[in-house]
Amino acid sequence: MKSLSYLNKYLLKYKFRLLWGLVFIIISNFFQILPAQVVRYAFDLIKEGISLHNLYEGLGQQELIYDVFARSILVYGVVILAMALLRGLFLFFVRQTIIVMSRLIENDLKNEIYEHYQSLPLSFYRKNNTGDLMSRISEDVSRVRMYLGPAIMYGLNLVVLFLMVIPYMLAVNVKLTFYTLIPLPILAISIYYVNNIIQRKSDEIQRSLSGITTFVQEAFSGIRVLKSFVREDDSHNNFTSASNKYKEKSLELNFVNSLFFPLILFLIGLSTIITIYIGGQEVINGSITTGNIAEFIIYVNMLTWPVTSLGWTASLVQRAAASQQRINEFLHTKTTIVSRQHISRSIQGDIVFDNVNFVYPDTHIHALKNISFRIRHGETLAIIGNTGSGKSTIAALLPRMYDTTSGRILIDDIDVRDYDLKSLRSQIGYVPQDVFLFSDTISNNIGFGLPNITEEQMQQAARDADVYENIIRFPEQFETKLGERGITLSGGQKQRVSIARALVREPSILILDDSLSAVDTKTENAILNSLQRIMANRTSIIISHRVSSVKLADRILVMEDGEIVQHGTHEELIREQGVYKELYERQLQAEDSE
Repeated sequence: MKSLSYLNKYLLKYKFRLLWGLVFIIISNFFQILPAQVVRYAFDLIKEGISLHNLYEGLGQQELIYDVFARSILVYGVVILAMALLRGLFLFFVRQTIIVMSRLIENDLKNEIYEHYQSLPLSFYRKNNTGDLMSRISEDVSRVRMYLGPAIMYGLNLVVLFLMVIPYMLAVNVKLTFYTLIPLPILAISIYYVNNIIQRKSDEIQRSLSGITTFVQEAFSGIRVLKSFVREDDSHNNFTSASNKYKEKSLELNFVNSLFFPLILFLIGLSTIITIYIGGQEVINGSITTGNIAEFIIYVNMLTWPVTSLGWTASLVQRAAASQQRINEFLHTKTTIVSRQHISRSIQGDIVFDNVNFVYPDTHIHALKNISFRIRHGETLAIIGNTGSGKSTIAALLPRMYDTTSGRILIDDIDVRDYDLKSLRSQIGYVPQDVFLFSDTISNNIGFGLPNITEEQMQQAARDADVYENIIRFPEQFETKLGERGITLSGGQKQRVSIARALVREPSILILDDSLSAVDTKTENAILNSLQRIMANRTSIIISHRVSSVKLADRILVMEDGEIVQHGTHEELIREQGVYKELYERQLQAEDSE
């Protein structure tokens, strides 16, 4: 229960709903108990009525006695019906308070988790897979809601009902009460164990279904590869195998479920038989009436479901505690990317990397080693190097996707750690290496970082990224709906839409992280010519492994194994023997051979 104590703040927030729920539970149970006593009076009245009717047999008063008796029974019936209606009304209020409270807390908890997820650094997402993140915000929160709603509701109902019913039963007859309640603890324990088996098998089914869903999603996402390698039959066989496992687990669960209700009915029937047997003996002894037996049978049936729910509720609490512990694990993960002074101001774009070292926290790879360089406002710096040389790491450090392990990064002579995060990132246009487009329209993708984008701004950004002509050829033009991860577009088109998304914000600093790798040389030159005009007044960083993308930069850094091995203009580096010249000549030969 320690992990569930985290939810106390929400229970406190909605305390009035919980208190009113408790009040409605007490009132509904009152209207549930009262009919049992009315039934006792009715049974005793029937016995007395029959005796009087027989006593006046053959006399004129016999008909009068029958009429009085019939009217009394009718009144009792109307009272029982009214009590049932009132109980139903207050049960409705119970659900409208406690169950609605659980839904409100579920919504608050999901929002809290999602907001917290967004505050965590990239290192967190490198260590945890997407499926696990989604599971904690969906399945785990749903299990917690079952504790906040049904578990609390049935738990309170059980306590209230026992406090109201048991004292009265004991007051009527202690022996009958004792024997009547014997099967109920057995019922609760049995339900607890059976329910745990059901939940375990349900989890296995859920995992199996999740596996099938993932398999199908991957198969359909990679349908081109599947067809090109003629692996449809193998894919179908794998799906059939996974589907058969799901079927077997479902049948096992169905078998356990088949035992569930017979077990409940057997133990309920046992309680009823004991009540009638022991009650009959007590009637013979004259300690109770037949009405008391009928009353006790109602009480037994009244207590059966709450006791049955005790085992189910205990299982819900147990599962909710495990889920909340998983949720707490992420909620207690704090981000290290926080602003020290919350400086919010316009950025000019003077950048200084001062002896920067960076080690990835999850893999412990030393990605940058004593990196120092300076870019002045309006300059374009190109960073080139082979895969794994540390180029993209520099791009990630500037908008503080990570913080440096040692050294410092200055923008306009202020440490990036002192800037307000939103202010810093809103003034940096970052086109990542791994292009991601949302399943939305092209216009919404381009305007993602600028909610109040105008039509002119959007079209100009598309022209600057050399993707305007492609877009207007689509039937719906800018309102074309993209598929998952932008699958509607080609690789080059996706990169250019991503560039347009960065350009439309008019950033002070523009970072292009290998964002021209999927376009041909002609398109690359067209984009670079457009970018020259855009980059004229802002600090720009072009990261690439292609020399053609970086030769127009004011200065070029050549990276190798996390270190700067060469630094200069294109002309200067061509005259030197080194990595840059080797890359240039190798790529020149590749272009000639094409």
